[in-house]
Amino acid sequence: MHGRDTDIVMSIPRLISVDDHVVEPPDLWERWLPAKHRADGPRVERQKGHVRFSARRQYFRPSDDHGAVWADIWVYDGAGMPLVGGLASAGTDRGAADNAPMLYDEMRPGTHQQAARLEDMDANHTEASLCFPTVPRFCGQTFLEASDKDLALACVEAYNNWMIEEWCGGVGSGRLLPMTLVPLWDATLAAAEVRRCAAKGNTSIAFSESPPALDLPSIHSDYWDPLWAACVDTETNVNCHVGSSSTFPITGPDSPMVTSLSLLHEGTQRALVDWLCSGVFERFDELRVVLSEGQIGWMPYAIERLDAAWAKHRGYSGLEGRLTKPPSEYVDGHLYGCLVDDFVGMEMRHHLPMHQLMFEVDYPHGDSNWPNSVAVVERLIQRTELTPEEVRMIVRDNAIACYRLERFGIS
Repeated sequence: MHGRDTDIVMSIPRLISVDDHVVEPPDLWERWLPAKHRADGPRVERQKGHVRFSARRQYFRPSDDHGAVWADIWVYDGAGMPLVGGLASAGTDRGAADNAPMLYDEMRPGTHQQAARLEDMDANHTEASLCFPTVPRFCGQTFLEASDKDLALACVEAYNNWMIEEWCGGVGSGRLLPMTLVPLWDATLAAAEVRRCAAKGNTSIAFSESPPALDLPSIHSDYWDPLWAACVDTETNVNCHVGSSSTFPITGPDSPMVTSLSLLHEGTQRALVDWLCSGVFERFDELRVVLSEGQIGWMPYAIERLDAAWAKHRGYSGLEGRLTKPPSEYVDGHLYGCLVDDFVGMEMRHHLPMHQLMFEVDYPHGDSNWPNSVAVVERLIQRTELTPEEVRMIVRDNAIACYRLERFGIS
């Protein structure tokens, strides 16, 4: 960079992205599963056919007919999951179809190779990155839906070992920050996995924005209390990524895709309301929950509306015995918001705890601004008059405090 661009980069602290994604290497489970499970674990096959979508996930139908294309398919538990463009669009033509199937050869190496990822982070002025999974889906739904739960548990453990020891190990230590999965089908097993991974240096877990959408108990029950207790005891954060309910907002059968994309935050808004009304923060005062990729501009109104409903309808609010104070008072210290490029959210920042707003790059997804995140921050500064202190908080310091990144030497 030259001239003014250099000044911009030097004036903005190195970024910490609390929401990126890794496309798992093709041989991950072949290398990390115990020998007895390897033949049945997830594996990649190159097939020709068509991508098909259901309400919860994408599938692949092998075919040689007109329009069929080659794709790398993750095969597991009798189903095939294609890798599509929206999951690995970094460095590609943004005009290309997000749902077109891809080969590993067509992806940017940084999507699945550690050394290349670190190079791509450097190109984007990014010091550290927290990555959500791809093949397991955002909170491990792939293994939740599997028929053989012994194998599924082994797959979760193998992924977590790879995440901590390989993806976030070696030269990636302190730059690629570990986030693991839990066996969602058993809260006791999930708590045990949190403790096991924390002992290996884990920082956080992926969890669903809406467990009932996955046919699991809600956070309004006490079913998950062993998991929350383990997270508090080990200082492990809970991350709820948009779409981790395996649902997609649809306004009608003939509505264009852009309507759904513009409503992705709906799942995060429901999650915020659930967490604030659940009483979980009453029982677990040190639990931290991060609402990933939901943006923040809607949050002040949603919180205000929740307080108003609580105040006006005490008689049938359903919160008697759960909360000892208004729902909004449980935000501070508990719920963290994340933004990719939310200008309205930054204008509304004074209505939220400033120390709980964090920045995302979202590499390598279609919503990512990579490699131009510094330019995004510059526009945020210009449009919303962020102070240098606020910039540092949002792009760096808040993430360090939330995830306790001093343990990795990040200051």
